[in-house]
Amino acid sequence: MTTPWLHVIGIGEDGVEGLPHATRALIAGAELVAGGTRHLALARPLIAGETLAWPHPLADGIADMLRWRGRRVCVLASGDPFLFGIGTTLRRHVPLPEMMSLPAPSCVVLACNLLGWAEQDVNVLSLCGRPMEAVAPALQPGGRLVVLSADEHTPHAFARWLDGRGFGASALHVLGALGGPRQSHHTATVAETARGEGPQPPRLNLMALEVVADRNAQIIPLACGLPDDLFDHDGQITKREIRAVTLSALAPRRGEMLWDIGGGSGSISIEWMLRHPANRAIAIEKSPARGARIAHNALALGVPGLRVMAGEAPAILPRMRAEGLDAPDAIFIGGGISNPGMLEAAWEALRPGGRLVANAVTLESEAAVIAAHARRGGTLTRLHVERLEPIGRFHGFRPGMTVTCYAVGKPA
Repeated sequence: MTTPWLHVIGIGEDGVEGLPHATRALIAGAELVAGGTRHLALARPLIAGETLAWPHPLADGIADMLRWRGRRVCVLASGDPFLFGIGTTLRRHVPLPEMMSLPAPSCVVLACNLLGWAEQDVNVLSLCGRPMEAVAPALQPGGRLVVLSADEHTPHAFARWLDGRGFGASALHVLGALGGPRQSHHTATVAETARGEGPQPPRLNLMALEVVADRNAQIIPLACGLPDDLFDHDGQITKREIRAVTLSALAPRRGEMLWDIGGGSGSISIEWMLRHPANRAIAIEKSPARGARIAHNALALGVPGLRVMAGEAPAILPRMRAEGLDAPDAIFIGGGISNPGMLEAAWEALRPGGRLVANAVTLESEAAVIAAHARRGGTLTRLHVERLEPIGRFHGFRPGMTVTCYAVGKPA
């Protein structure tokens, strides 16, 4: 059994007095103690060895710490090291048997206990190095969010953004230096905070939000098939009814990667990523204008991690594989199906056990998917949607283009 040389220790705003005796002994006996400047100051009374304050970039500090491998090293962290903390980063460099984590109560635990919230019912997010738009999918009426702030300016900026999306009536609790002698708690509506009312938040703070939606709030529905008008597009978009069926055929699962060939407006990629926060997608689009539009839509709808690659399929697919990109768990082809070699290249790129879905609207692309079905099996489904539209003073159903949806799974 390996004896850990690295101890990752969570420390609260109450300093070393809040640590168990055994944890204090680890810090006192460490040859190297690493952490943020604030963490080192909190533990200063116990530190006898050398210290390492994390530099920028952090990677340089990790490299310096790893030179002490096998010696007695402590890394200090805020509360729980594995809650948006240094623990996850260290785990990528140090095998688990060589390290031990000793958490203190996290800021989320302290906030929920202070507010009387059930922790299991709370969405936890962070704005440290992340855009505010990433919070958008979680803004559901009646929801409760705990959001970690980057600094003292975050609460007012976040409130202005929320107010602009129609959540001004929501209650925003700004909690500072939780668990320490300088703990603070200020509650106001989002609209009041956006106007700059209330005290200046401390640099170390988090926000707890009780979501209340105004009449015209921008709420992202939880269902597949978002309204078309939520996407900025030039007409090149998989319409919502077809999109819902397409997402069903793609069958997204947690953490999977989608390659969306012919991204258009990005609607398929975006909805794929909305199914779970761990889902990933690459939208492949040859038009620079549409590529920019995809990035805009992804940000507006809360999935800023969507990657857009400029290029034309199928030529770009082998290059993506050569660059070491993760093999896709699913591929959607929304355009160019009849291009020579398209379906074959996509099939080759798909990982074993993955799913391929292609939507054909022309006779040529339909012939291509029918031929693919004959070779590999799968399912072919014709989708025909009619929408009610005005015809002069009257109304009638106007048919959209018929879509032939081809779906097939690659043997594992």
